[in-house]
Formats: sequence, C-alpha cells, structure tokens
Amino acid sequence: MLSSRVRATLFIVGILIALAITIALVAMVMRPPASDLLQLVLIFGASAGISALVGFIAQRLGWWRSFPTLRSSLSLGFVVAAGLTMFNVWLAARLMFLSPHDLTLSGLLLLFAGGISVSFGFLVSNAITHALGSLLGAASRLSEGDFSARVTVEGRDEVAQLAVAFNTMADRLQKAAEEARRLDAARRDFVAWASHDLRTPLSSLMVMIQAIDDGVVTDPDTVTRYLRQSRAEIMRMGEMIDALFQLSMLDTGQLTLQLEASSLSDLISDTLEAFGARARAQDVALSGSVGEGLDPVWLSPKEIGRVLQNLLDNALRHTPPGGHVRVRAECRGSDVVVSVEDSGEGIRPEDLPFVFDRFFRGEQSRSRSGFDHGGAGLGLAIAKGMVEAHGGQIWADSSPGQGATFRFRIARRSDVQGESTHMV
Repeated sequence: MLSSRVRATLFIVGILIALAITIALVAMVMRPPASDLLQLVLIFGASAGISALVGFIAQRLGWWRSFPTLRSSLSLGFVVAAGLTMFNVWLAARLMFLSPHDLTLSGLLLLFAGGISVSFGFLVSNAITHALGSLLGAASRLSEGDFSARVTVEGRDEVAQLAVAFNTMADRLQKAAEEARRLDAARRDFVAWASHDLRTPLSSLMVMIQAIDDGVVTDPDTVTRYLRQSRAEIMRMGEMIDALFQLSMLDTGQLTLQLEASSLSDLISDTLEAFGARARAQDVALSGSVGEGLDPVWLSPKEIGRVLQNLLDNALRHTPPGGHVRVRAECRGSDVVVSVEDSGEGIRPEDLPFVFDRFFRGEQSRSRSGFDHGGAGLGLAIAKGMVEAHGGQIWADSSPGQGATFRFRIARRSDVQGESTHMV
C-alpha cells in the first residue's frame, strides 16, 4: 500500500517523464529552430506545472473521499484528466501556431475527445463499483449471519482477488459455524448422557446403601452382593470423571509424557490380558500379534496403555457375540503402527469423519455389548490427543457391515529422552 506522499511523488514524476518524452519527440521529428523549441519547452513546462499543481491540491484535500460513492470519485477523476488534457492542448495551440478558425475546430475536436474519455471513464468506474457493490452486499449478508453469501469472481484484477479472499473467508466462517453448531449439539447431548450415566448409578447406590443402613437387607450374601454392585457403580463413575480429567489435561496442554524405551509388546499383552475376562463374557475372540524386532519403542507407557485400553474398549463395545477383536503391531520404516480390528457392524460413512471428536457417540444401535454403558464419547478423543502428544497420527477405516479398524502410528525412536511436556 503506497502512502499519500509516494503517490504524489509518482504523479509528479509521471508528468515530468511525459514532458521530457514530448519535448524529445518534437525535437527529433519536427526539428524546430532553437527559439521555437525553447518556446515549446516553456509552454509545455507551464502546462505541466499547472497539471502538477491541480494534482497536488487534489491529493492534499483528498477530494475523492468527499463523495458518497466511488463511482462519483472515479468519474470526476476522468473529467479532471480530460479537462487538463484539453486545456493544455488548447493553450499550446493558441500560443503557437493555429489561426482562430483552426483553433476553434481543434477546441471542438478536443471537446468531443474529452466527452468520449469521460464516457469511457464512467463505463470503467461503473464496472468497478458494480463488482464492489456485489462484494459489499455479500459482506452485509455475511455480517447478518448468512454464511452462504458468496460473490462471483470476474477477471484477475485486485477486485477479483478481493472477491476470492472474501469467498475463502466465507468458506472458513461457514465451516467454523457448522463445527460450532455441531459441537454445541454434542455438548448438549453429552450433558444429557452424562447426567443420565451419573444419576442412574447414584440412584442405585442410594437404594442399596439405604437398604443396608435401614436394616431392610440383613442376609450376608445379599449385603455382599449389594456392596459389590456399589463398588462397580463407583468404579464406573470414577472412570467417567477420570476421562473428563484427561480431556481437560489435553485441552490445557498440561499433559506430561514420561518418554522411555519401553516394550510395546508387553503393553499390548497386558492390555489383552486385562480385557480377557470381558471378551470371554461377551463371547468375543480376542487375539494379538507383534512383528519381530519391534521393541524397544520410545513412548510414555501410561499414555499409550490408555490409548490401547480405549481402542479395545471401543472395539468390544461394538462387537457382537461370536465376533473377534484383533490387535496387531508392526514396524513401518522408522515408525511403529498399531491396529485394533473388530468384526462389528462397522461405522457409517457419515459418522467416520467424526469418530475422534469429543462427545461423539454415533448411532446408539451399534453398541452390542452387555457391558456397554453407552460411553460419554470421550475415549477416542482422548486416544487421539495422546497419540498426537507423541507426535503420531491416529485414524479409522471402516465399511458398513465389515467391522472397523483403528490404527495409530508413532516413531520408534525419539530425539527426546526422559520427561517431555507436549502441548496438545
């Protein structure tokens, strides 16, 4: 963006260049006597001075900003330019060589040419202001909340570039608004689900504890069963609160990774063993395999263990009796890739882009497990955050009716050893 001083300087330099070129052409083409050439220099110099003075005054006063429309400013600019041209030519003709008859004819021709110039200027200014008017209208609609507002891009000039930038901005705002609406709906659903998931076990706990406290239940076996159920409900609520805490740590970037050379094979084996009883109760075959030469891997055992637990929990949650869940780990170049594959109904294509979003639970009918409590839609979001904290990637592949496969990739070696804090 040029400053007003630079614009004024360029205007004066342009006039001086035009004066020099004109004098040079007259000297080379017409070869006038020295006295005539000097007179011509004085006349053209005076005309150039008048033009520069008019331009300087206009620049200082900022006359184009006093008009209500850009069309008026541009049109007046063409009128002033045509008027200065006509005046300069008429003055030079009168002082130099033309008779009154020829001078009158030249003046009329200049007036005609000036009219054409002004008309052409109006046409150009109208085209520019029309494009800017469309842009202004779209901007007004966008400011009122119409995120579908777009402008037609015509040409390759600055106005067209501005239109492209506006459309790009509108696209991003529309996506952001849609994402905000989707997250807001997800949060509302989460509040409803979390309230239900917390209220139900609390109600059960209150009933069982009150029954024991009031002496309604005195049989030792029944009391033991009530206490066992109470413990299970408390653990379930604790898991939900722990998930919310982990998500808060990821959001604030306070997750601290204790990176160390670890056995990923042992982590997978321990996780499979921990889920073995649940898988057998669901009649789901649980298996795992690890490629040769995989260990050691630089990772934080606690966080990667949580990732494996969340992925296995999700797989068992969506696998029907008689199905299978397989965990595989293999080396791919300098990385290690872990996959968790289930034989459930798969993920709908419209849900696949959102499976790692927090609070997302997808189609409720997909949950087949008798152990499933619906979930809070946080497990996969936490897994994604922890994998990305390791500098890795996580993704899902699925086809309806053919199960789903969740994979994550992390580096086998890390340049950072010991404690490392990752902002997520």
